[in-house]
Amino acid sequence: MRHLLSIALAAGAFALPCAGYAQAGGATAPGAQPAPVPAARGPSAADALLAAQTALAACHDRQQTVSVTVVDVAGVQKLLLAADGASARGVASSTAKAQTALAFGAPTSQLGERARQDAALAARLQDPKFNSRAGGIPIVAADGTAIGAIGVGGARGSENDEACAQAGLARVGAWSAYK
Repeated sequence: MRHLLSIALAAGAFALPCAGYAQAGGATAPGAQPAPVPAARGPSAADALLAAQTALAACHDRQQTVSVTVVDVAGVQKLLLAADGASARGVASSTAKAQTALAFGAPTSQLGERARQDAALAARLQDPKFNSRAGGIPIVAADGTAIGAIGVGGARGSENDEACAQAGLARVGAWSAYK
């Protein structure tokens, strides 16, 4: 046991001087920290939460149990809010709808309609991370730039998902973005 402890301590002491080197071939000087990766532009946490809570309440008023996902412009999940009793399928659906709206820059209901006439689009939408049923909508900041997307999933009838997502967007009004 004492022998194993000595090996572990020696290995740890050797690793410490190497910790400051960057992964890309030791290009960073020893002890220097790599530059932080800038955060993607996205809705503020407060705006994302307000929109999600409003969407959840709108669907509750329609007797629908849903999940709401908000992603930033890089597709990173900013917020996932699931109503009490929401299904795993609804959670997956809300996330896929948000990712789809973001990736294609259009509401998922429009994408589903366009895919009926556009074989290339229909083929791209076959990716399992996408969902072209209604309920995903891009989020645009007050200055007109895309900052993310909102997706609602789990309602009976995806038109209910979209109506709830629209309610969430409308409640926020002018979206702010964090930098």
